[in-house]
Amino acid sequence: MSSSILRKKNIDKIVADAAANADGHSTGLSRVLTLKDLTFFGIAAIIGAGSFSSLGGAVFSGGPGVVVLFIICGIACAFTAFCYSEFASRIPVAGSAYTYAYASFGELFAWIIGWALVMEYSVGNIYVAFSWSDYFTSFLEKLNIHLPDYFTCSYAEAKGAIEKLANLNAVEKVDFLSKKANVELINAWNNSSAIGGIRMIADLPALIINLLITYLVFRGVKESRNFSNVMVILKLIVVALVILVGGYCIFHNGLTFNWHPLNAKNEHAFMPNGFSGVMAAVSGVFFAYIGFDAVSVLAEESKNPQRDLPKGMILSLVICTIVYILLTLVLTGAVVFSKFENVGDPLAFIFEKDNLNVGWMQFLVAICAVVAMTSVLLVFQMGQPRIWMSMSRDGLLPKVFQTIHPKYQTPSFATILTGLVVGIPILFTDKTFVLDFTSIGTLFAFVLVCGGVLLIPRKEKEAGKFHLPYINGKLYFPLLLVVSIGLISYFDSTYFSKKISFNDEHRIEALESIIPNKGNFDSIKVVALVEQNLIQNNKQDSLFKGLIDTMAVRTNSTAKLSVVTKFIAAANTEQSKTQKVSLVIFWIACIILAVYTVIKNFSLIPLLGLASCLYLLTGMTKINWAWFSGWLLIGLVVYFSYGKHKSKLAQGQ
Repeated sequence: MSSSILRKKNIDKIVADAAANADGHSTGLSRVLTLKDLTFFGIAAIIGAGSFSSLGGAVFSGGPGVVVLFIICGIACAFTAFCYSEFASRIPVAGSAYTYAYASFGELFAWIIGWALVMEYSVGNIYVAFSWSDYFTSFLEKLNIHLPDYFTCSYAEAKGAIEKLANLNAVEKVDFLSKKANVELINAWNNSSAIGGIRMIADLPALIINLLITYLVFRGVKESRNFSNVMVILKLIVVALVILVGGYCIFHNGLTFNWHPLNAKNEHAFMPNGFSGVMAAVSGVFFAYIGFDAVSVLAEESKNPQRDLPKGMILSLVICTIVYILLTLVLTGAVVFSKFENVGDPLAFIFEKDNLNVGWMQFLVAICAVVAMTSVLLVFQMGQPRIWMSMSRDGLLPKVFQTIHPKYQTPSFATILTGLVVGIPILFTDKTFVLDFTSIGTLFAFVLVCGGVLLIPRKEKEAGKFHLPYINGKLYFPLLLVVSIGLISYFDSTYFSKKISFNDEHRIEALESIIPNKGNFDSIKVVALVEQNLIQNNKQDSLFKGLIDTMAVRTNSTAKLSVVTKFIAAANTEQSKTQKVSLVIFWIACIILAVYTVIKNFSLIPLLGLASCLYLLTGMTKINWAWFSGWLLIGLVVYFSYGKHKSKLAQGQ
């Protein structure tokens, strides 16, 4: 009996236990998935809410230059996919990163990964359900079917809109209510019934689709596979049409100038908000990629997991990266990037009357979005129960989590619980919160998977199995690090010499790019933005009130711009500080990795995956880290109160 929280599971034992479970026992899952099925599941998970919803916010933040971030994320995910593939080949069982961490880092880290994956699959599906509801209600509107506003939004969104409206002056209220989405939220609050002082507001389409998907996943993987494959084919056809029709319109109408829009300095730039603006889109862009690792969860339902899982993950990732790059170029070419603010349906938006004016494409995209996000819900809803099932097998969760339905051969209890975990928060949360919450948890899991590959011993090649190519990083990784530092210093001579200083001058310089174009300065909108920042950052002190008063008495747009720039820079001090500290930690981590690589002869591919994911984490804000830390703290309480004492390794099994 071991009391160590870092006790590890032997890889051979993990595989043997899974084989014993599948050998005619009720705990075995049905092996029906082929390479095509796994690839389609990967595409189903990746192309969904990211491309049909969060892509709009990413484009608004980074402009055409967000393509660079898609490439960075694609490369990071590619390296990570190789690491997942190595683990999937060696440990072809359900559990994904959780099981891999158990074999490489030990029990505590395995629990942390399993807990973090709840954020990726369950919490992520909350965002997808909300997005699905938005597109579905939009589609119904085109058919002249109108659902009551209080049944198409969340309680949190409606309450937030009412509270924001109450803090606006008369001019700001006019601007606020000029947006259809805000009017619908206000109407939802005002027209809803109240019981015991609580407004009866709920996003019914999101709740209903979650219920239907839970039922489908409960019925069986074969039924889910057939449904998913059909949806993937349909949405790929429509995405191809978006790229072809949108691309044709861009060149036919001479809109290529949108790829180099004006920035705050009235200069044409591929990155109008600078690279900092591109990195600010990390959550939205990375959310578009999460899901490819969900394929690894289906190991025990694959016919040949050691061959097909790696191929399925990598193939789906390559296809989707190409699709995302083309989609981003089409979006930013069809419509100037600044118009994508608060646009939740970007693929349909570019074909609206005021943009490319292709009505039939707008209608087709609305249908496709509903199909696409249904398939994402399906894949994520399949992944979470299998994570819990694996944790239960190891004793970290009660045995009920590994209950397999005798007829449908699915983890029945865990599937129903997943439906509840997704469905209940739909009643009291909103998209903005879950988007950032999901991305940071997934990146954290990727970091541990890449790091885990470095810790497991190398293995001889076996015919018919994936094998991660070994490239000794002893020379290459330190060299790449030195070259990277040299290139950064050459192109930005102040990058490493800047102190971690947060006075007004540095903040103004860092955040200059987020201010609207001086030639098209809308003072009313900027006032609203300032008021919003005051509320969100709770910075109601004399400095900020003084800035507001100063701005109110100035009439010159350039003078107003200067004052607002100072305000936003000050209001975002903590975010700037977090990002700078994160970069310092990132470079220190890279140097430590380089030293260990020279000593331990680490493999280059997982090293690059680890470094890429660590860099993406530097784009997360302080609030992201705060929520993630709180989530992990809850998980640790559960582990030390139950899993640490009940695990099979603790019992000597």
